[in-house]
Amino acid sequence: MRGVILIALLLMSMVVKAQTDFNTSTDKENGSVVFKGQITYNDLRKEPSFKWLDKGIIDYKPDGVDLAFLGKHLKEYEVVTFMGTWCEDSQNLIPKLLKVLAAVDYPMHQHTMYGVDRTKMAKYTEAKFYEISRVPTFILIKDNQEVGRITESVNKSIEADLKAIIEKDLAKK
Repeated sequence: MRGVILIALLLMSMVVKAQTDFNTSTDKENGSVVFKGQITYNDLRKEPSFKWLDKGIIDYKPDGVDLAFLGKHLKEYEVVTFMGTWCEDSQNLIPKLLKVLAAVDYPMHQHTMYGVDRTKMAKYTEAKFYEISRVPTFILIKDNQEVGRITESVNKSIEADLKAIIEKDLAKK
């Protein structure tokens, strides 16, 4: 019970006054609610059909060693996320990412999230700009330059793959 309260407090700290601008529709293939445009964690939580979100956050147990590394370095990067609320891969990885961001006290004003439809289009041209072809896609940006991305699936875990991208970036210096 104590763990659930801790998770709830961590997740509540993620709610920021981010701007949202999205449309809602229904996916023709599976009937899922589709968010298309800039969204926040709080937008996802408000949708009653997204039961996968809180369940995925509560069930996920990230690696402590990787979290310690990310706690020291991730805040130096912006994270841009593209997801499909209709997509099983997104429904699996988005809760894990959000749990990791909360666990390392990531400054959520540095996280931008977009919902896309099955054609991988957001509300405006963001998906084209970032050349999104599969979801979810997590992009790490430093000094206005992309330093790496995770696309559709992870090699090891969300936290280990983020750590690997940052380690590669730090090795360039």
